[in-house]
Amino acid sequence: MMKQVLILGAGFGGLELAARLSADLSDRVEVTLIDQNDSFVFGFSKFDIMTGHSSAGALRSYYRDITKKGVRFRQERVTSIDPGRRQVATDRGTYQSDILVVALGADLDPAATPGFVEGGHEFYSVAGAEQLEPVLASFTSGKIVVGVLGEPFKCPPAPSEAGFVLHDYFQNRGLRSAVSIRVICPFGSPVPVSAAASDAILRGFAERSIEFLPGRLVTSLDPAAKIAMVKGGPNVSYDLFLGVPVHRVPAVVAASGLAVNGWIPVNPANLATRFPNVYAVGDVTSAPVPKAGVFAESAAKAVAADIATRLRGGAPAAAYDGSGTCYVELGDGRVGRVDANFLTGRNPTGPFFGPSLELAGEKAAFAATRRRRWFRG
Repeated sequence: MMKQVLILGAGFGGLELAARLSADLSDRVEVTLIDQNDSFVFGFSKFDIMTGHSSAGALRSYYRDITKKGVRFRQERVTSIDPGRRQVATDRGTYQSDILVVALGADLDPAATPGFVEGGHEFYSVAGAEQLEPVLASFTSGKIVVGVLGEPFKCPPAPSEAGFVLHDYFQNRGLRSAVSIRVICPFGSPVPVSAAASDAILRGFAERSIEFLPGRLVTSLDPAAKIAMVKGGPNVSYDLFLGVPVHRVPAVVAASGLAVNGWIPVNPANLATRFPNVYAVGDVTSAPVPKAGVFAESAAKAVAADIATRLRGGAPAAAYDGSGTCYVELGDGRVGRVDANFLTGRNPTGPFFGPSLELAGEKAAFAATRRRRWFRG
């Protein structure tokens, strides 16, 4: 009898898991993939949207184009999750599963930071990037502050990348000398897992007169005075504030009983939750890895292997290694690469390569490869 696998969320983790189950277990499982959106956009593409280099429509991969064997996609909003019974309700029906995988990611909560909705702009969602594009286009002089509003947050290098993106954007418009750029980050360095990557970012900032304030968190904005209140001080003034909003577990997950202390705890070896036959992957978990798509992807690989072992038998699947290749924008079209590994050795490692134009091409190939693997049969 075919096992029913229900995957909630079609981001990096959900798409990768569906593709692997289709390739390796299509004779054993039927997969239903549910997401409230109609399409997928790579997170790094939001820089292209906010700077007007591309439209969101041109960057979307539509879920209707998924042609994987044994996988059906449903565009529906999840309204309740019963992990004990592995039953899920949506705005269009109810699903019963043999194996349930929660990959719903982390939600942004701009309203959690006083003054941010009224006085700032977020660039972590497609809608936020689209709304920011005309704001940037009309900005000709003044102080830009990029600030992090809460921890943990997705894609830890992104605030630093924003600094380089903004520098190039205003340099190309001939306005860089009229614009100051400051990045405020809660980490002691831009990429804590990689000293070499952090050094490359800080050198690039120094060359471009971008100020980096480490170990600080923006706690509120005063929109009238245009001042960002900074934990760890000093407070900073701004003319344009770009913020990384507070992240939350989706409300439907919080209501399900899956989350503990804000996120879903999992066995780090195979991403299993405390509920039988229920897994969780990606940003929705408290797994000891950064919240980033590449780690959701490698987690999905581990879950697929664990499911295969359970259904086919054989040697136990290898434990999740917490690995991921992270591409970092470093300005002038150049990209660096961090090959991070968080769980294999005694300490996390993050060898750094680049920056180079060749790695920019590798990053483009990374995206193209995944589009082919996730959406084509």
